[in-house]
Amino acid sequence: MRSPSGPWMRAARPLLPMMRQWRVAFHREPELSNEEGRTRAKIMAALDQLEIPYRTYPGFNGVLGIVGEDRPGTVVALRADMDALPITEATGLPYRSNVPGRMHACGHDVHMSCLLGAAAILQRRRRSLRGPVKLLFQPAEEQGREGGALPFLKRGAFSDPPVDFVVGQHVTPELPVGAIGWRKGPIYAAADHFIIRVVGRGAHAGYPHLGVDAVVTASEIVVGLQTLVSRQRDPVDPVVVSVGMIHGGTRHNVLPDEVTLEGTVRTLRAATRERMERSLRLRARQIAASQGARVVITYHRGYPPTINPAATTEVIVEGLTQEFGDAALVELDHPTMGAEDFSRYLERVPGTFLKLGAGSPSGTASLHSARFAPPDGTLPVGAAALACSAVSLQRSAR
Repeated sequence: MRSPSGPWMRAARPLLPMMRQWRVAFHREPELSNEEGRTRAKIMAALDQLEIPYRTYPGFNGVLGIVGEDRPGTVVALRADMDALPITEATGLPYRSNVPGRMHACGHDVHMSCLLGAAAILQRRRRSLRGPVKLLFQPAEEQGREGGALPFLKRGAFSDPPVDFVVGQHVTPELPVGAIGWRKGPIYAAADHFIIRVVGRGAHAGYPHLGVDAVVTASEIVVGLQTLVSRQRDPVDPVVVSVGMIHGGTRHNVLPDEVTLEGTVRTLRAATRERMERSLRLRARQIAASQGARVVITYHRGYPPTINPAATTEVIVEGLTQEFGDAALVELDHPTMGAEDFSRYLERVPGTFLKLGAGSPSGTASLHSARFAPPDGTLPVGAAALACSAVSLQRSAR
């Protein structure tokens, strides 16, 4: 892809060595959701280095920086997530994780480094900004239930001064480095978490007729839940029901009293989300009853769908097209069924969520893979994209 030569990329390229240093520091010491204390300290040190003021919060690992706090006008928030995943790294990188069983396998090290790069660019141009730019370094995106966005909002992230627009981005190996994916409307799904405890009656495996087999019942429930997708929803309305964990039993020749299933439901529409929860509960109970077992179901609502407002997205895409060129901007033809707590911000103010190309010609492993390693070329592109988006929104509001 042709290297763009817009003003934001010209400002970002010289920052690559510094952004890479930040990325290496984040990547070597990954921390799980709500444990990001060392990561927070690194962000604070970087903001001190850039002479950008910031706020921190007792009992919460988020950091809120602000560029051009004294500038009157439109307030734009830029967000990066901070947490890592419980994965043992297998990238072979010279700066691979030093923490056993912990890895930045979703690119949040890149996201933080890009936001710091954007902050450096904007700080140098702060006198020309048409309003403050807030920098949201947010913990606990991977946590999946309350997440980190909602607690950040409860602590006033969008207040003092009030935020008018918000922008975020996520690396994706599905697009090459230099490309930026965008979409109006839904871009990520809602994500809910269910736990189904199947209660049977234990017995000797050689005498199954004397018990109620929780293993067989749980197996039927796993298969039966798939018909909620294949036979109970509109085929053009995307839904995913997946069981990711099954626990039960202590020995090969003993039928256990209980088996526990855990999984996720992904939807894009509010009505579908309601219907899928009701249908899942009913289907699991019916299957269990047919076997003489019972179920105890816990259903947690997770992040809502991430929906990009059309008008704001168009403004940002226009600015990014001027910066990077038509070929770099890729309109995504469908949402993905992953989830993002950036959705919480878009429930409060308009904005958009972008996808930052991180694929290489030799191939890049998927998100949440032990081998996921975005190239360093993502860093200046991501920094320039965030800075360009913030200024585009401020200019459009005048």
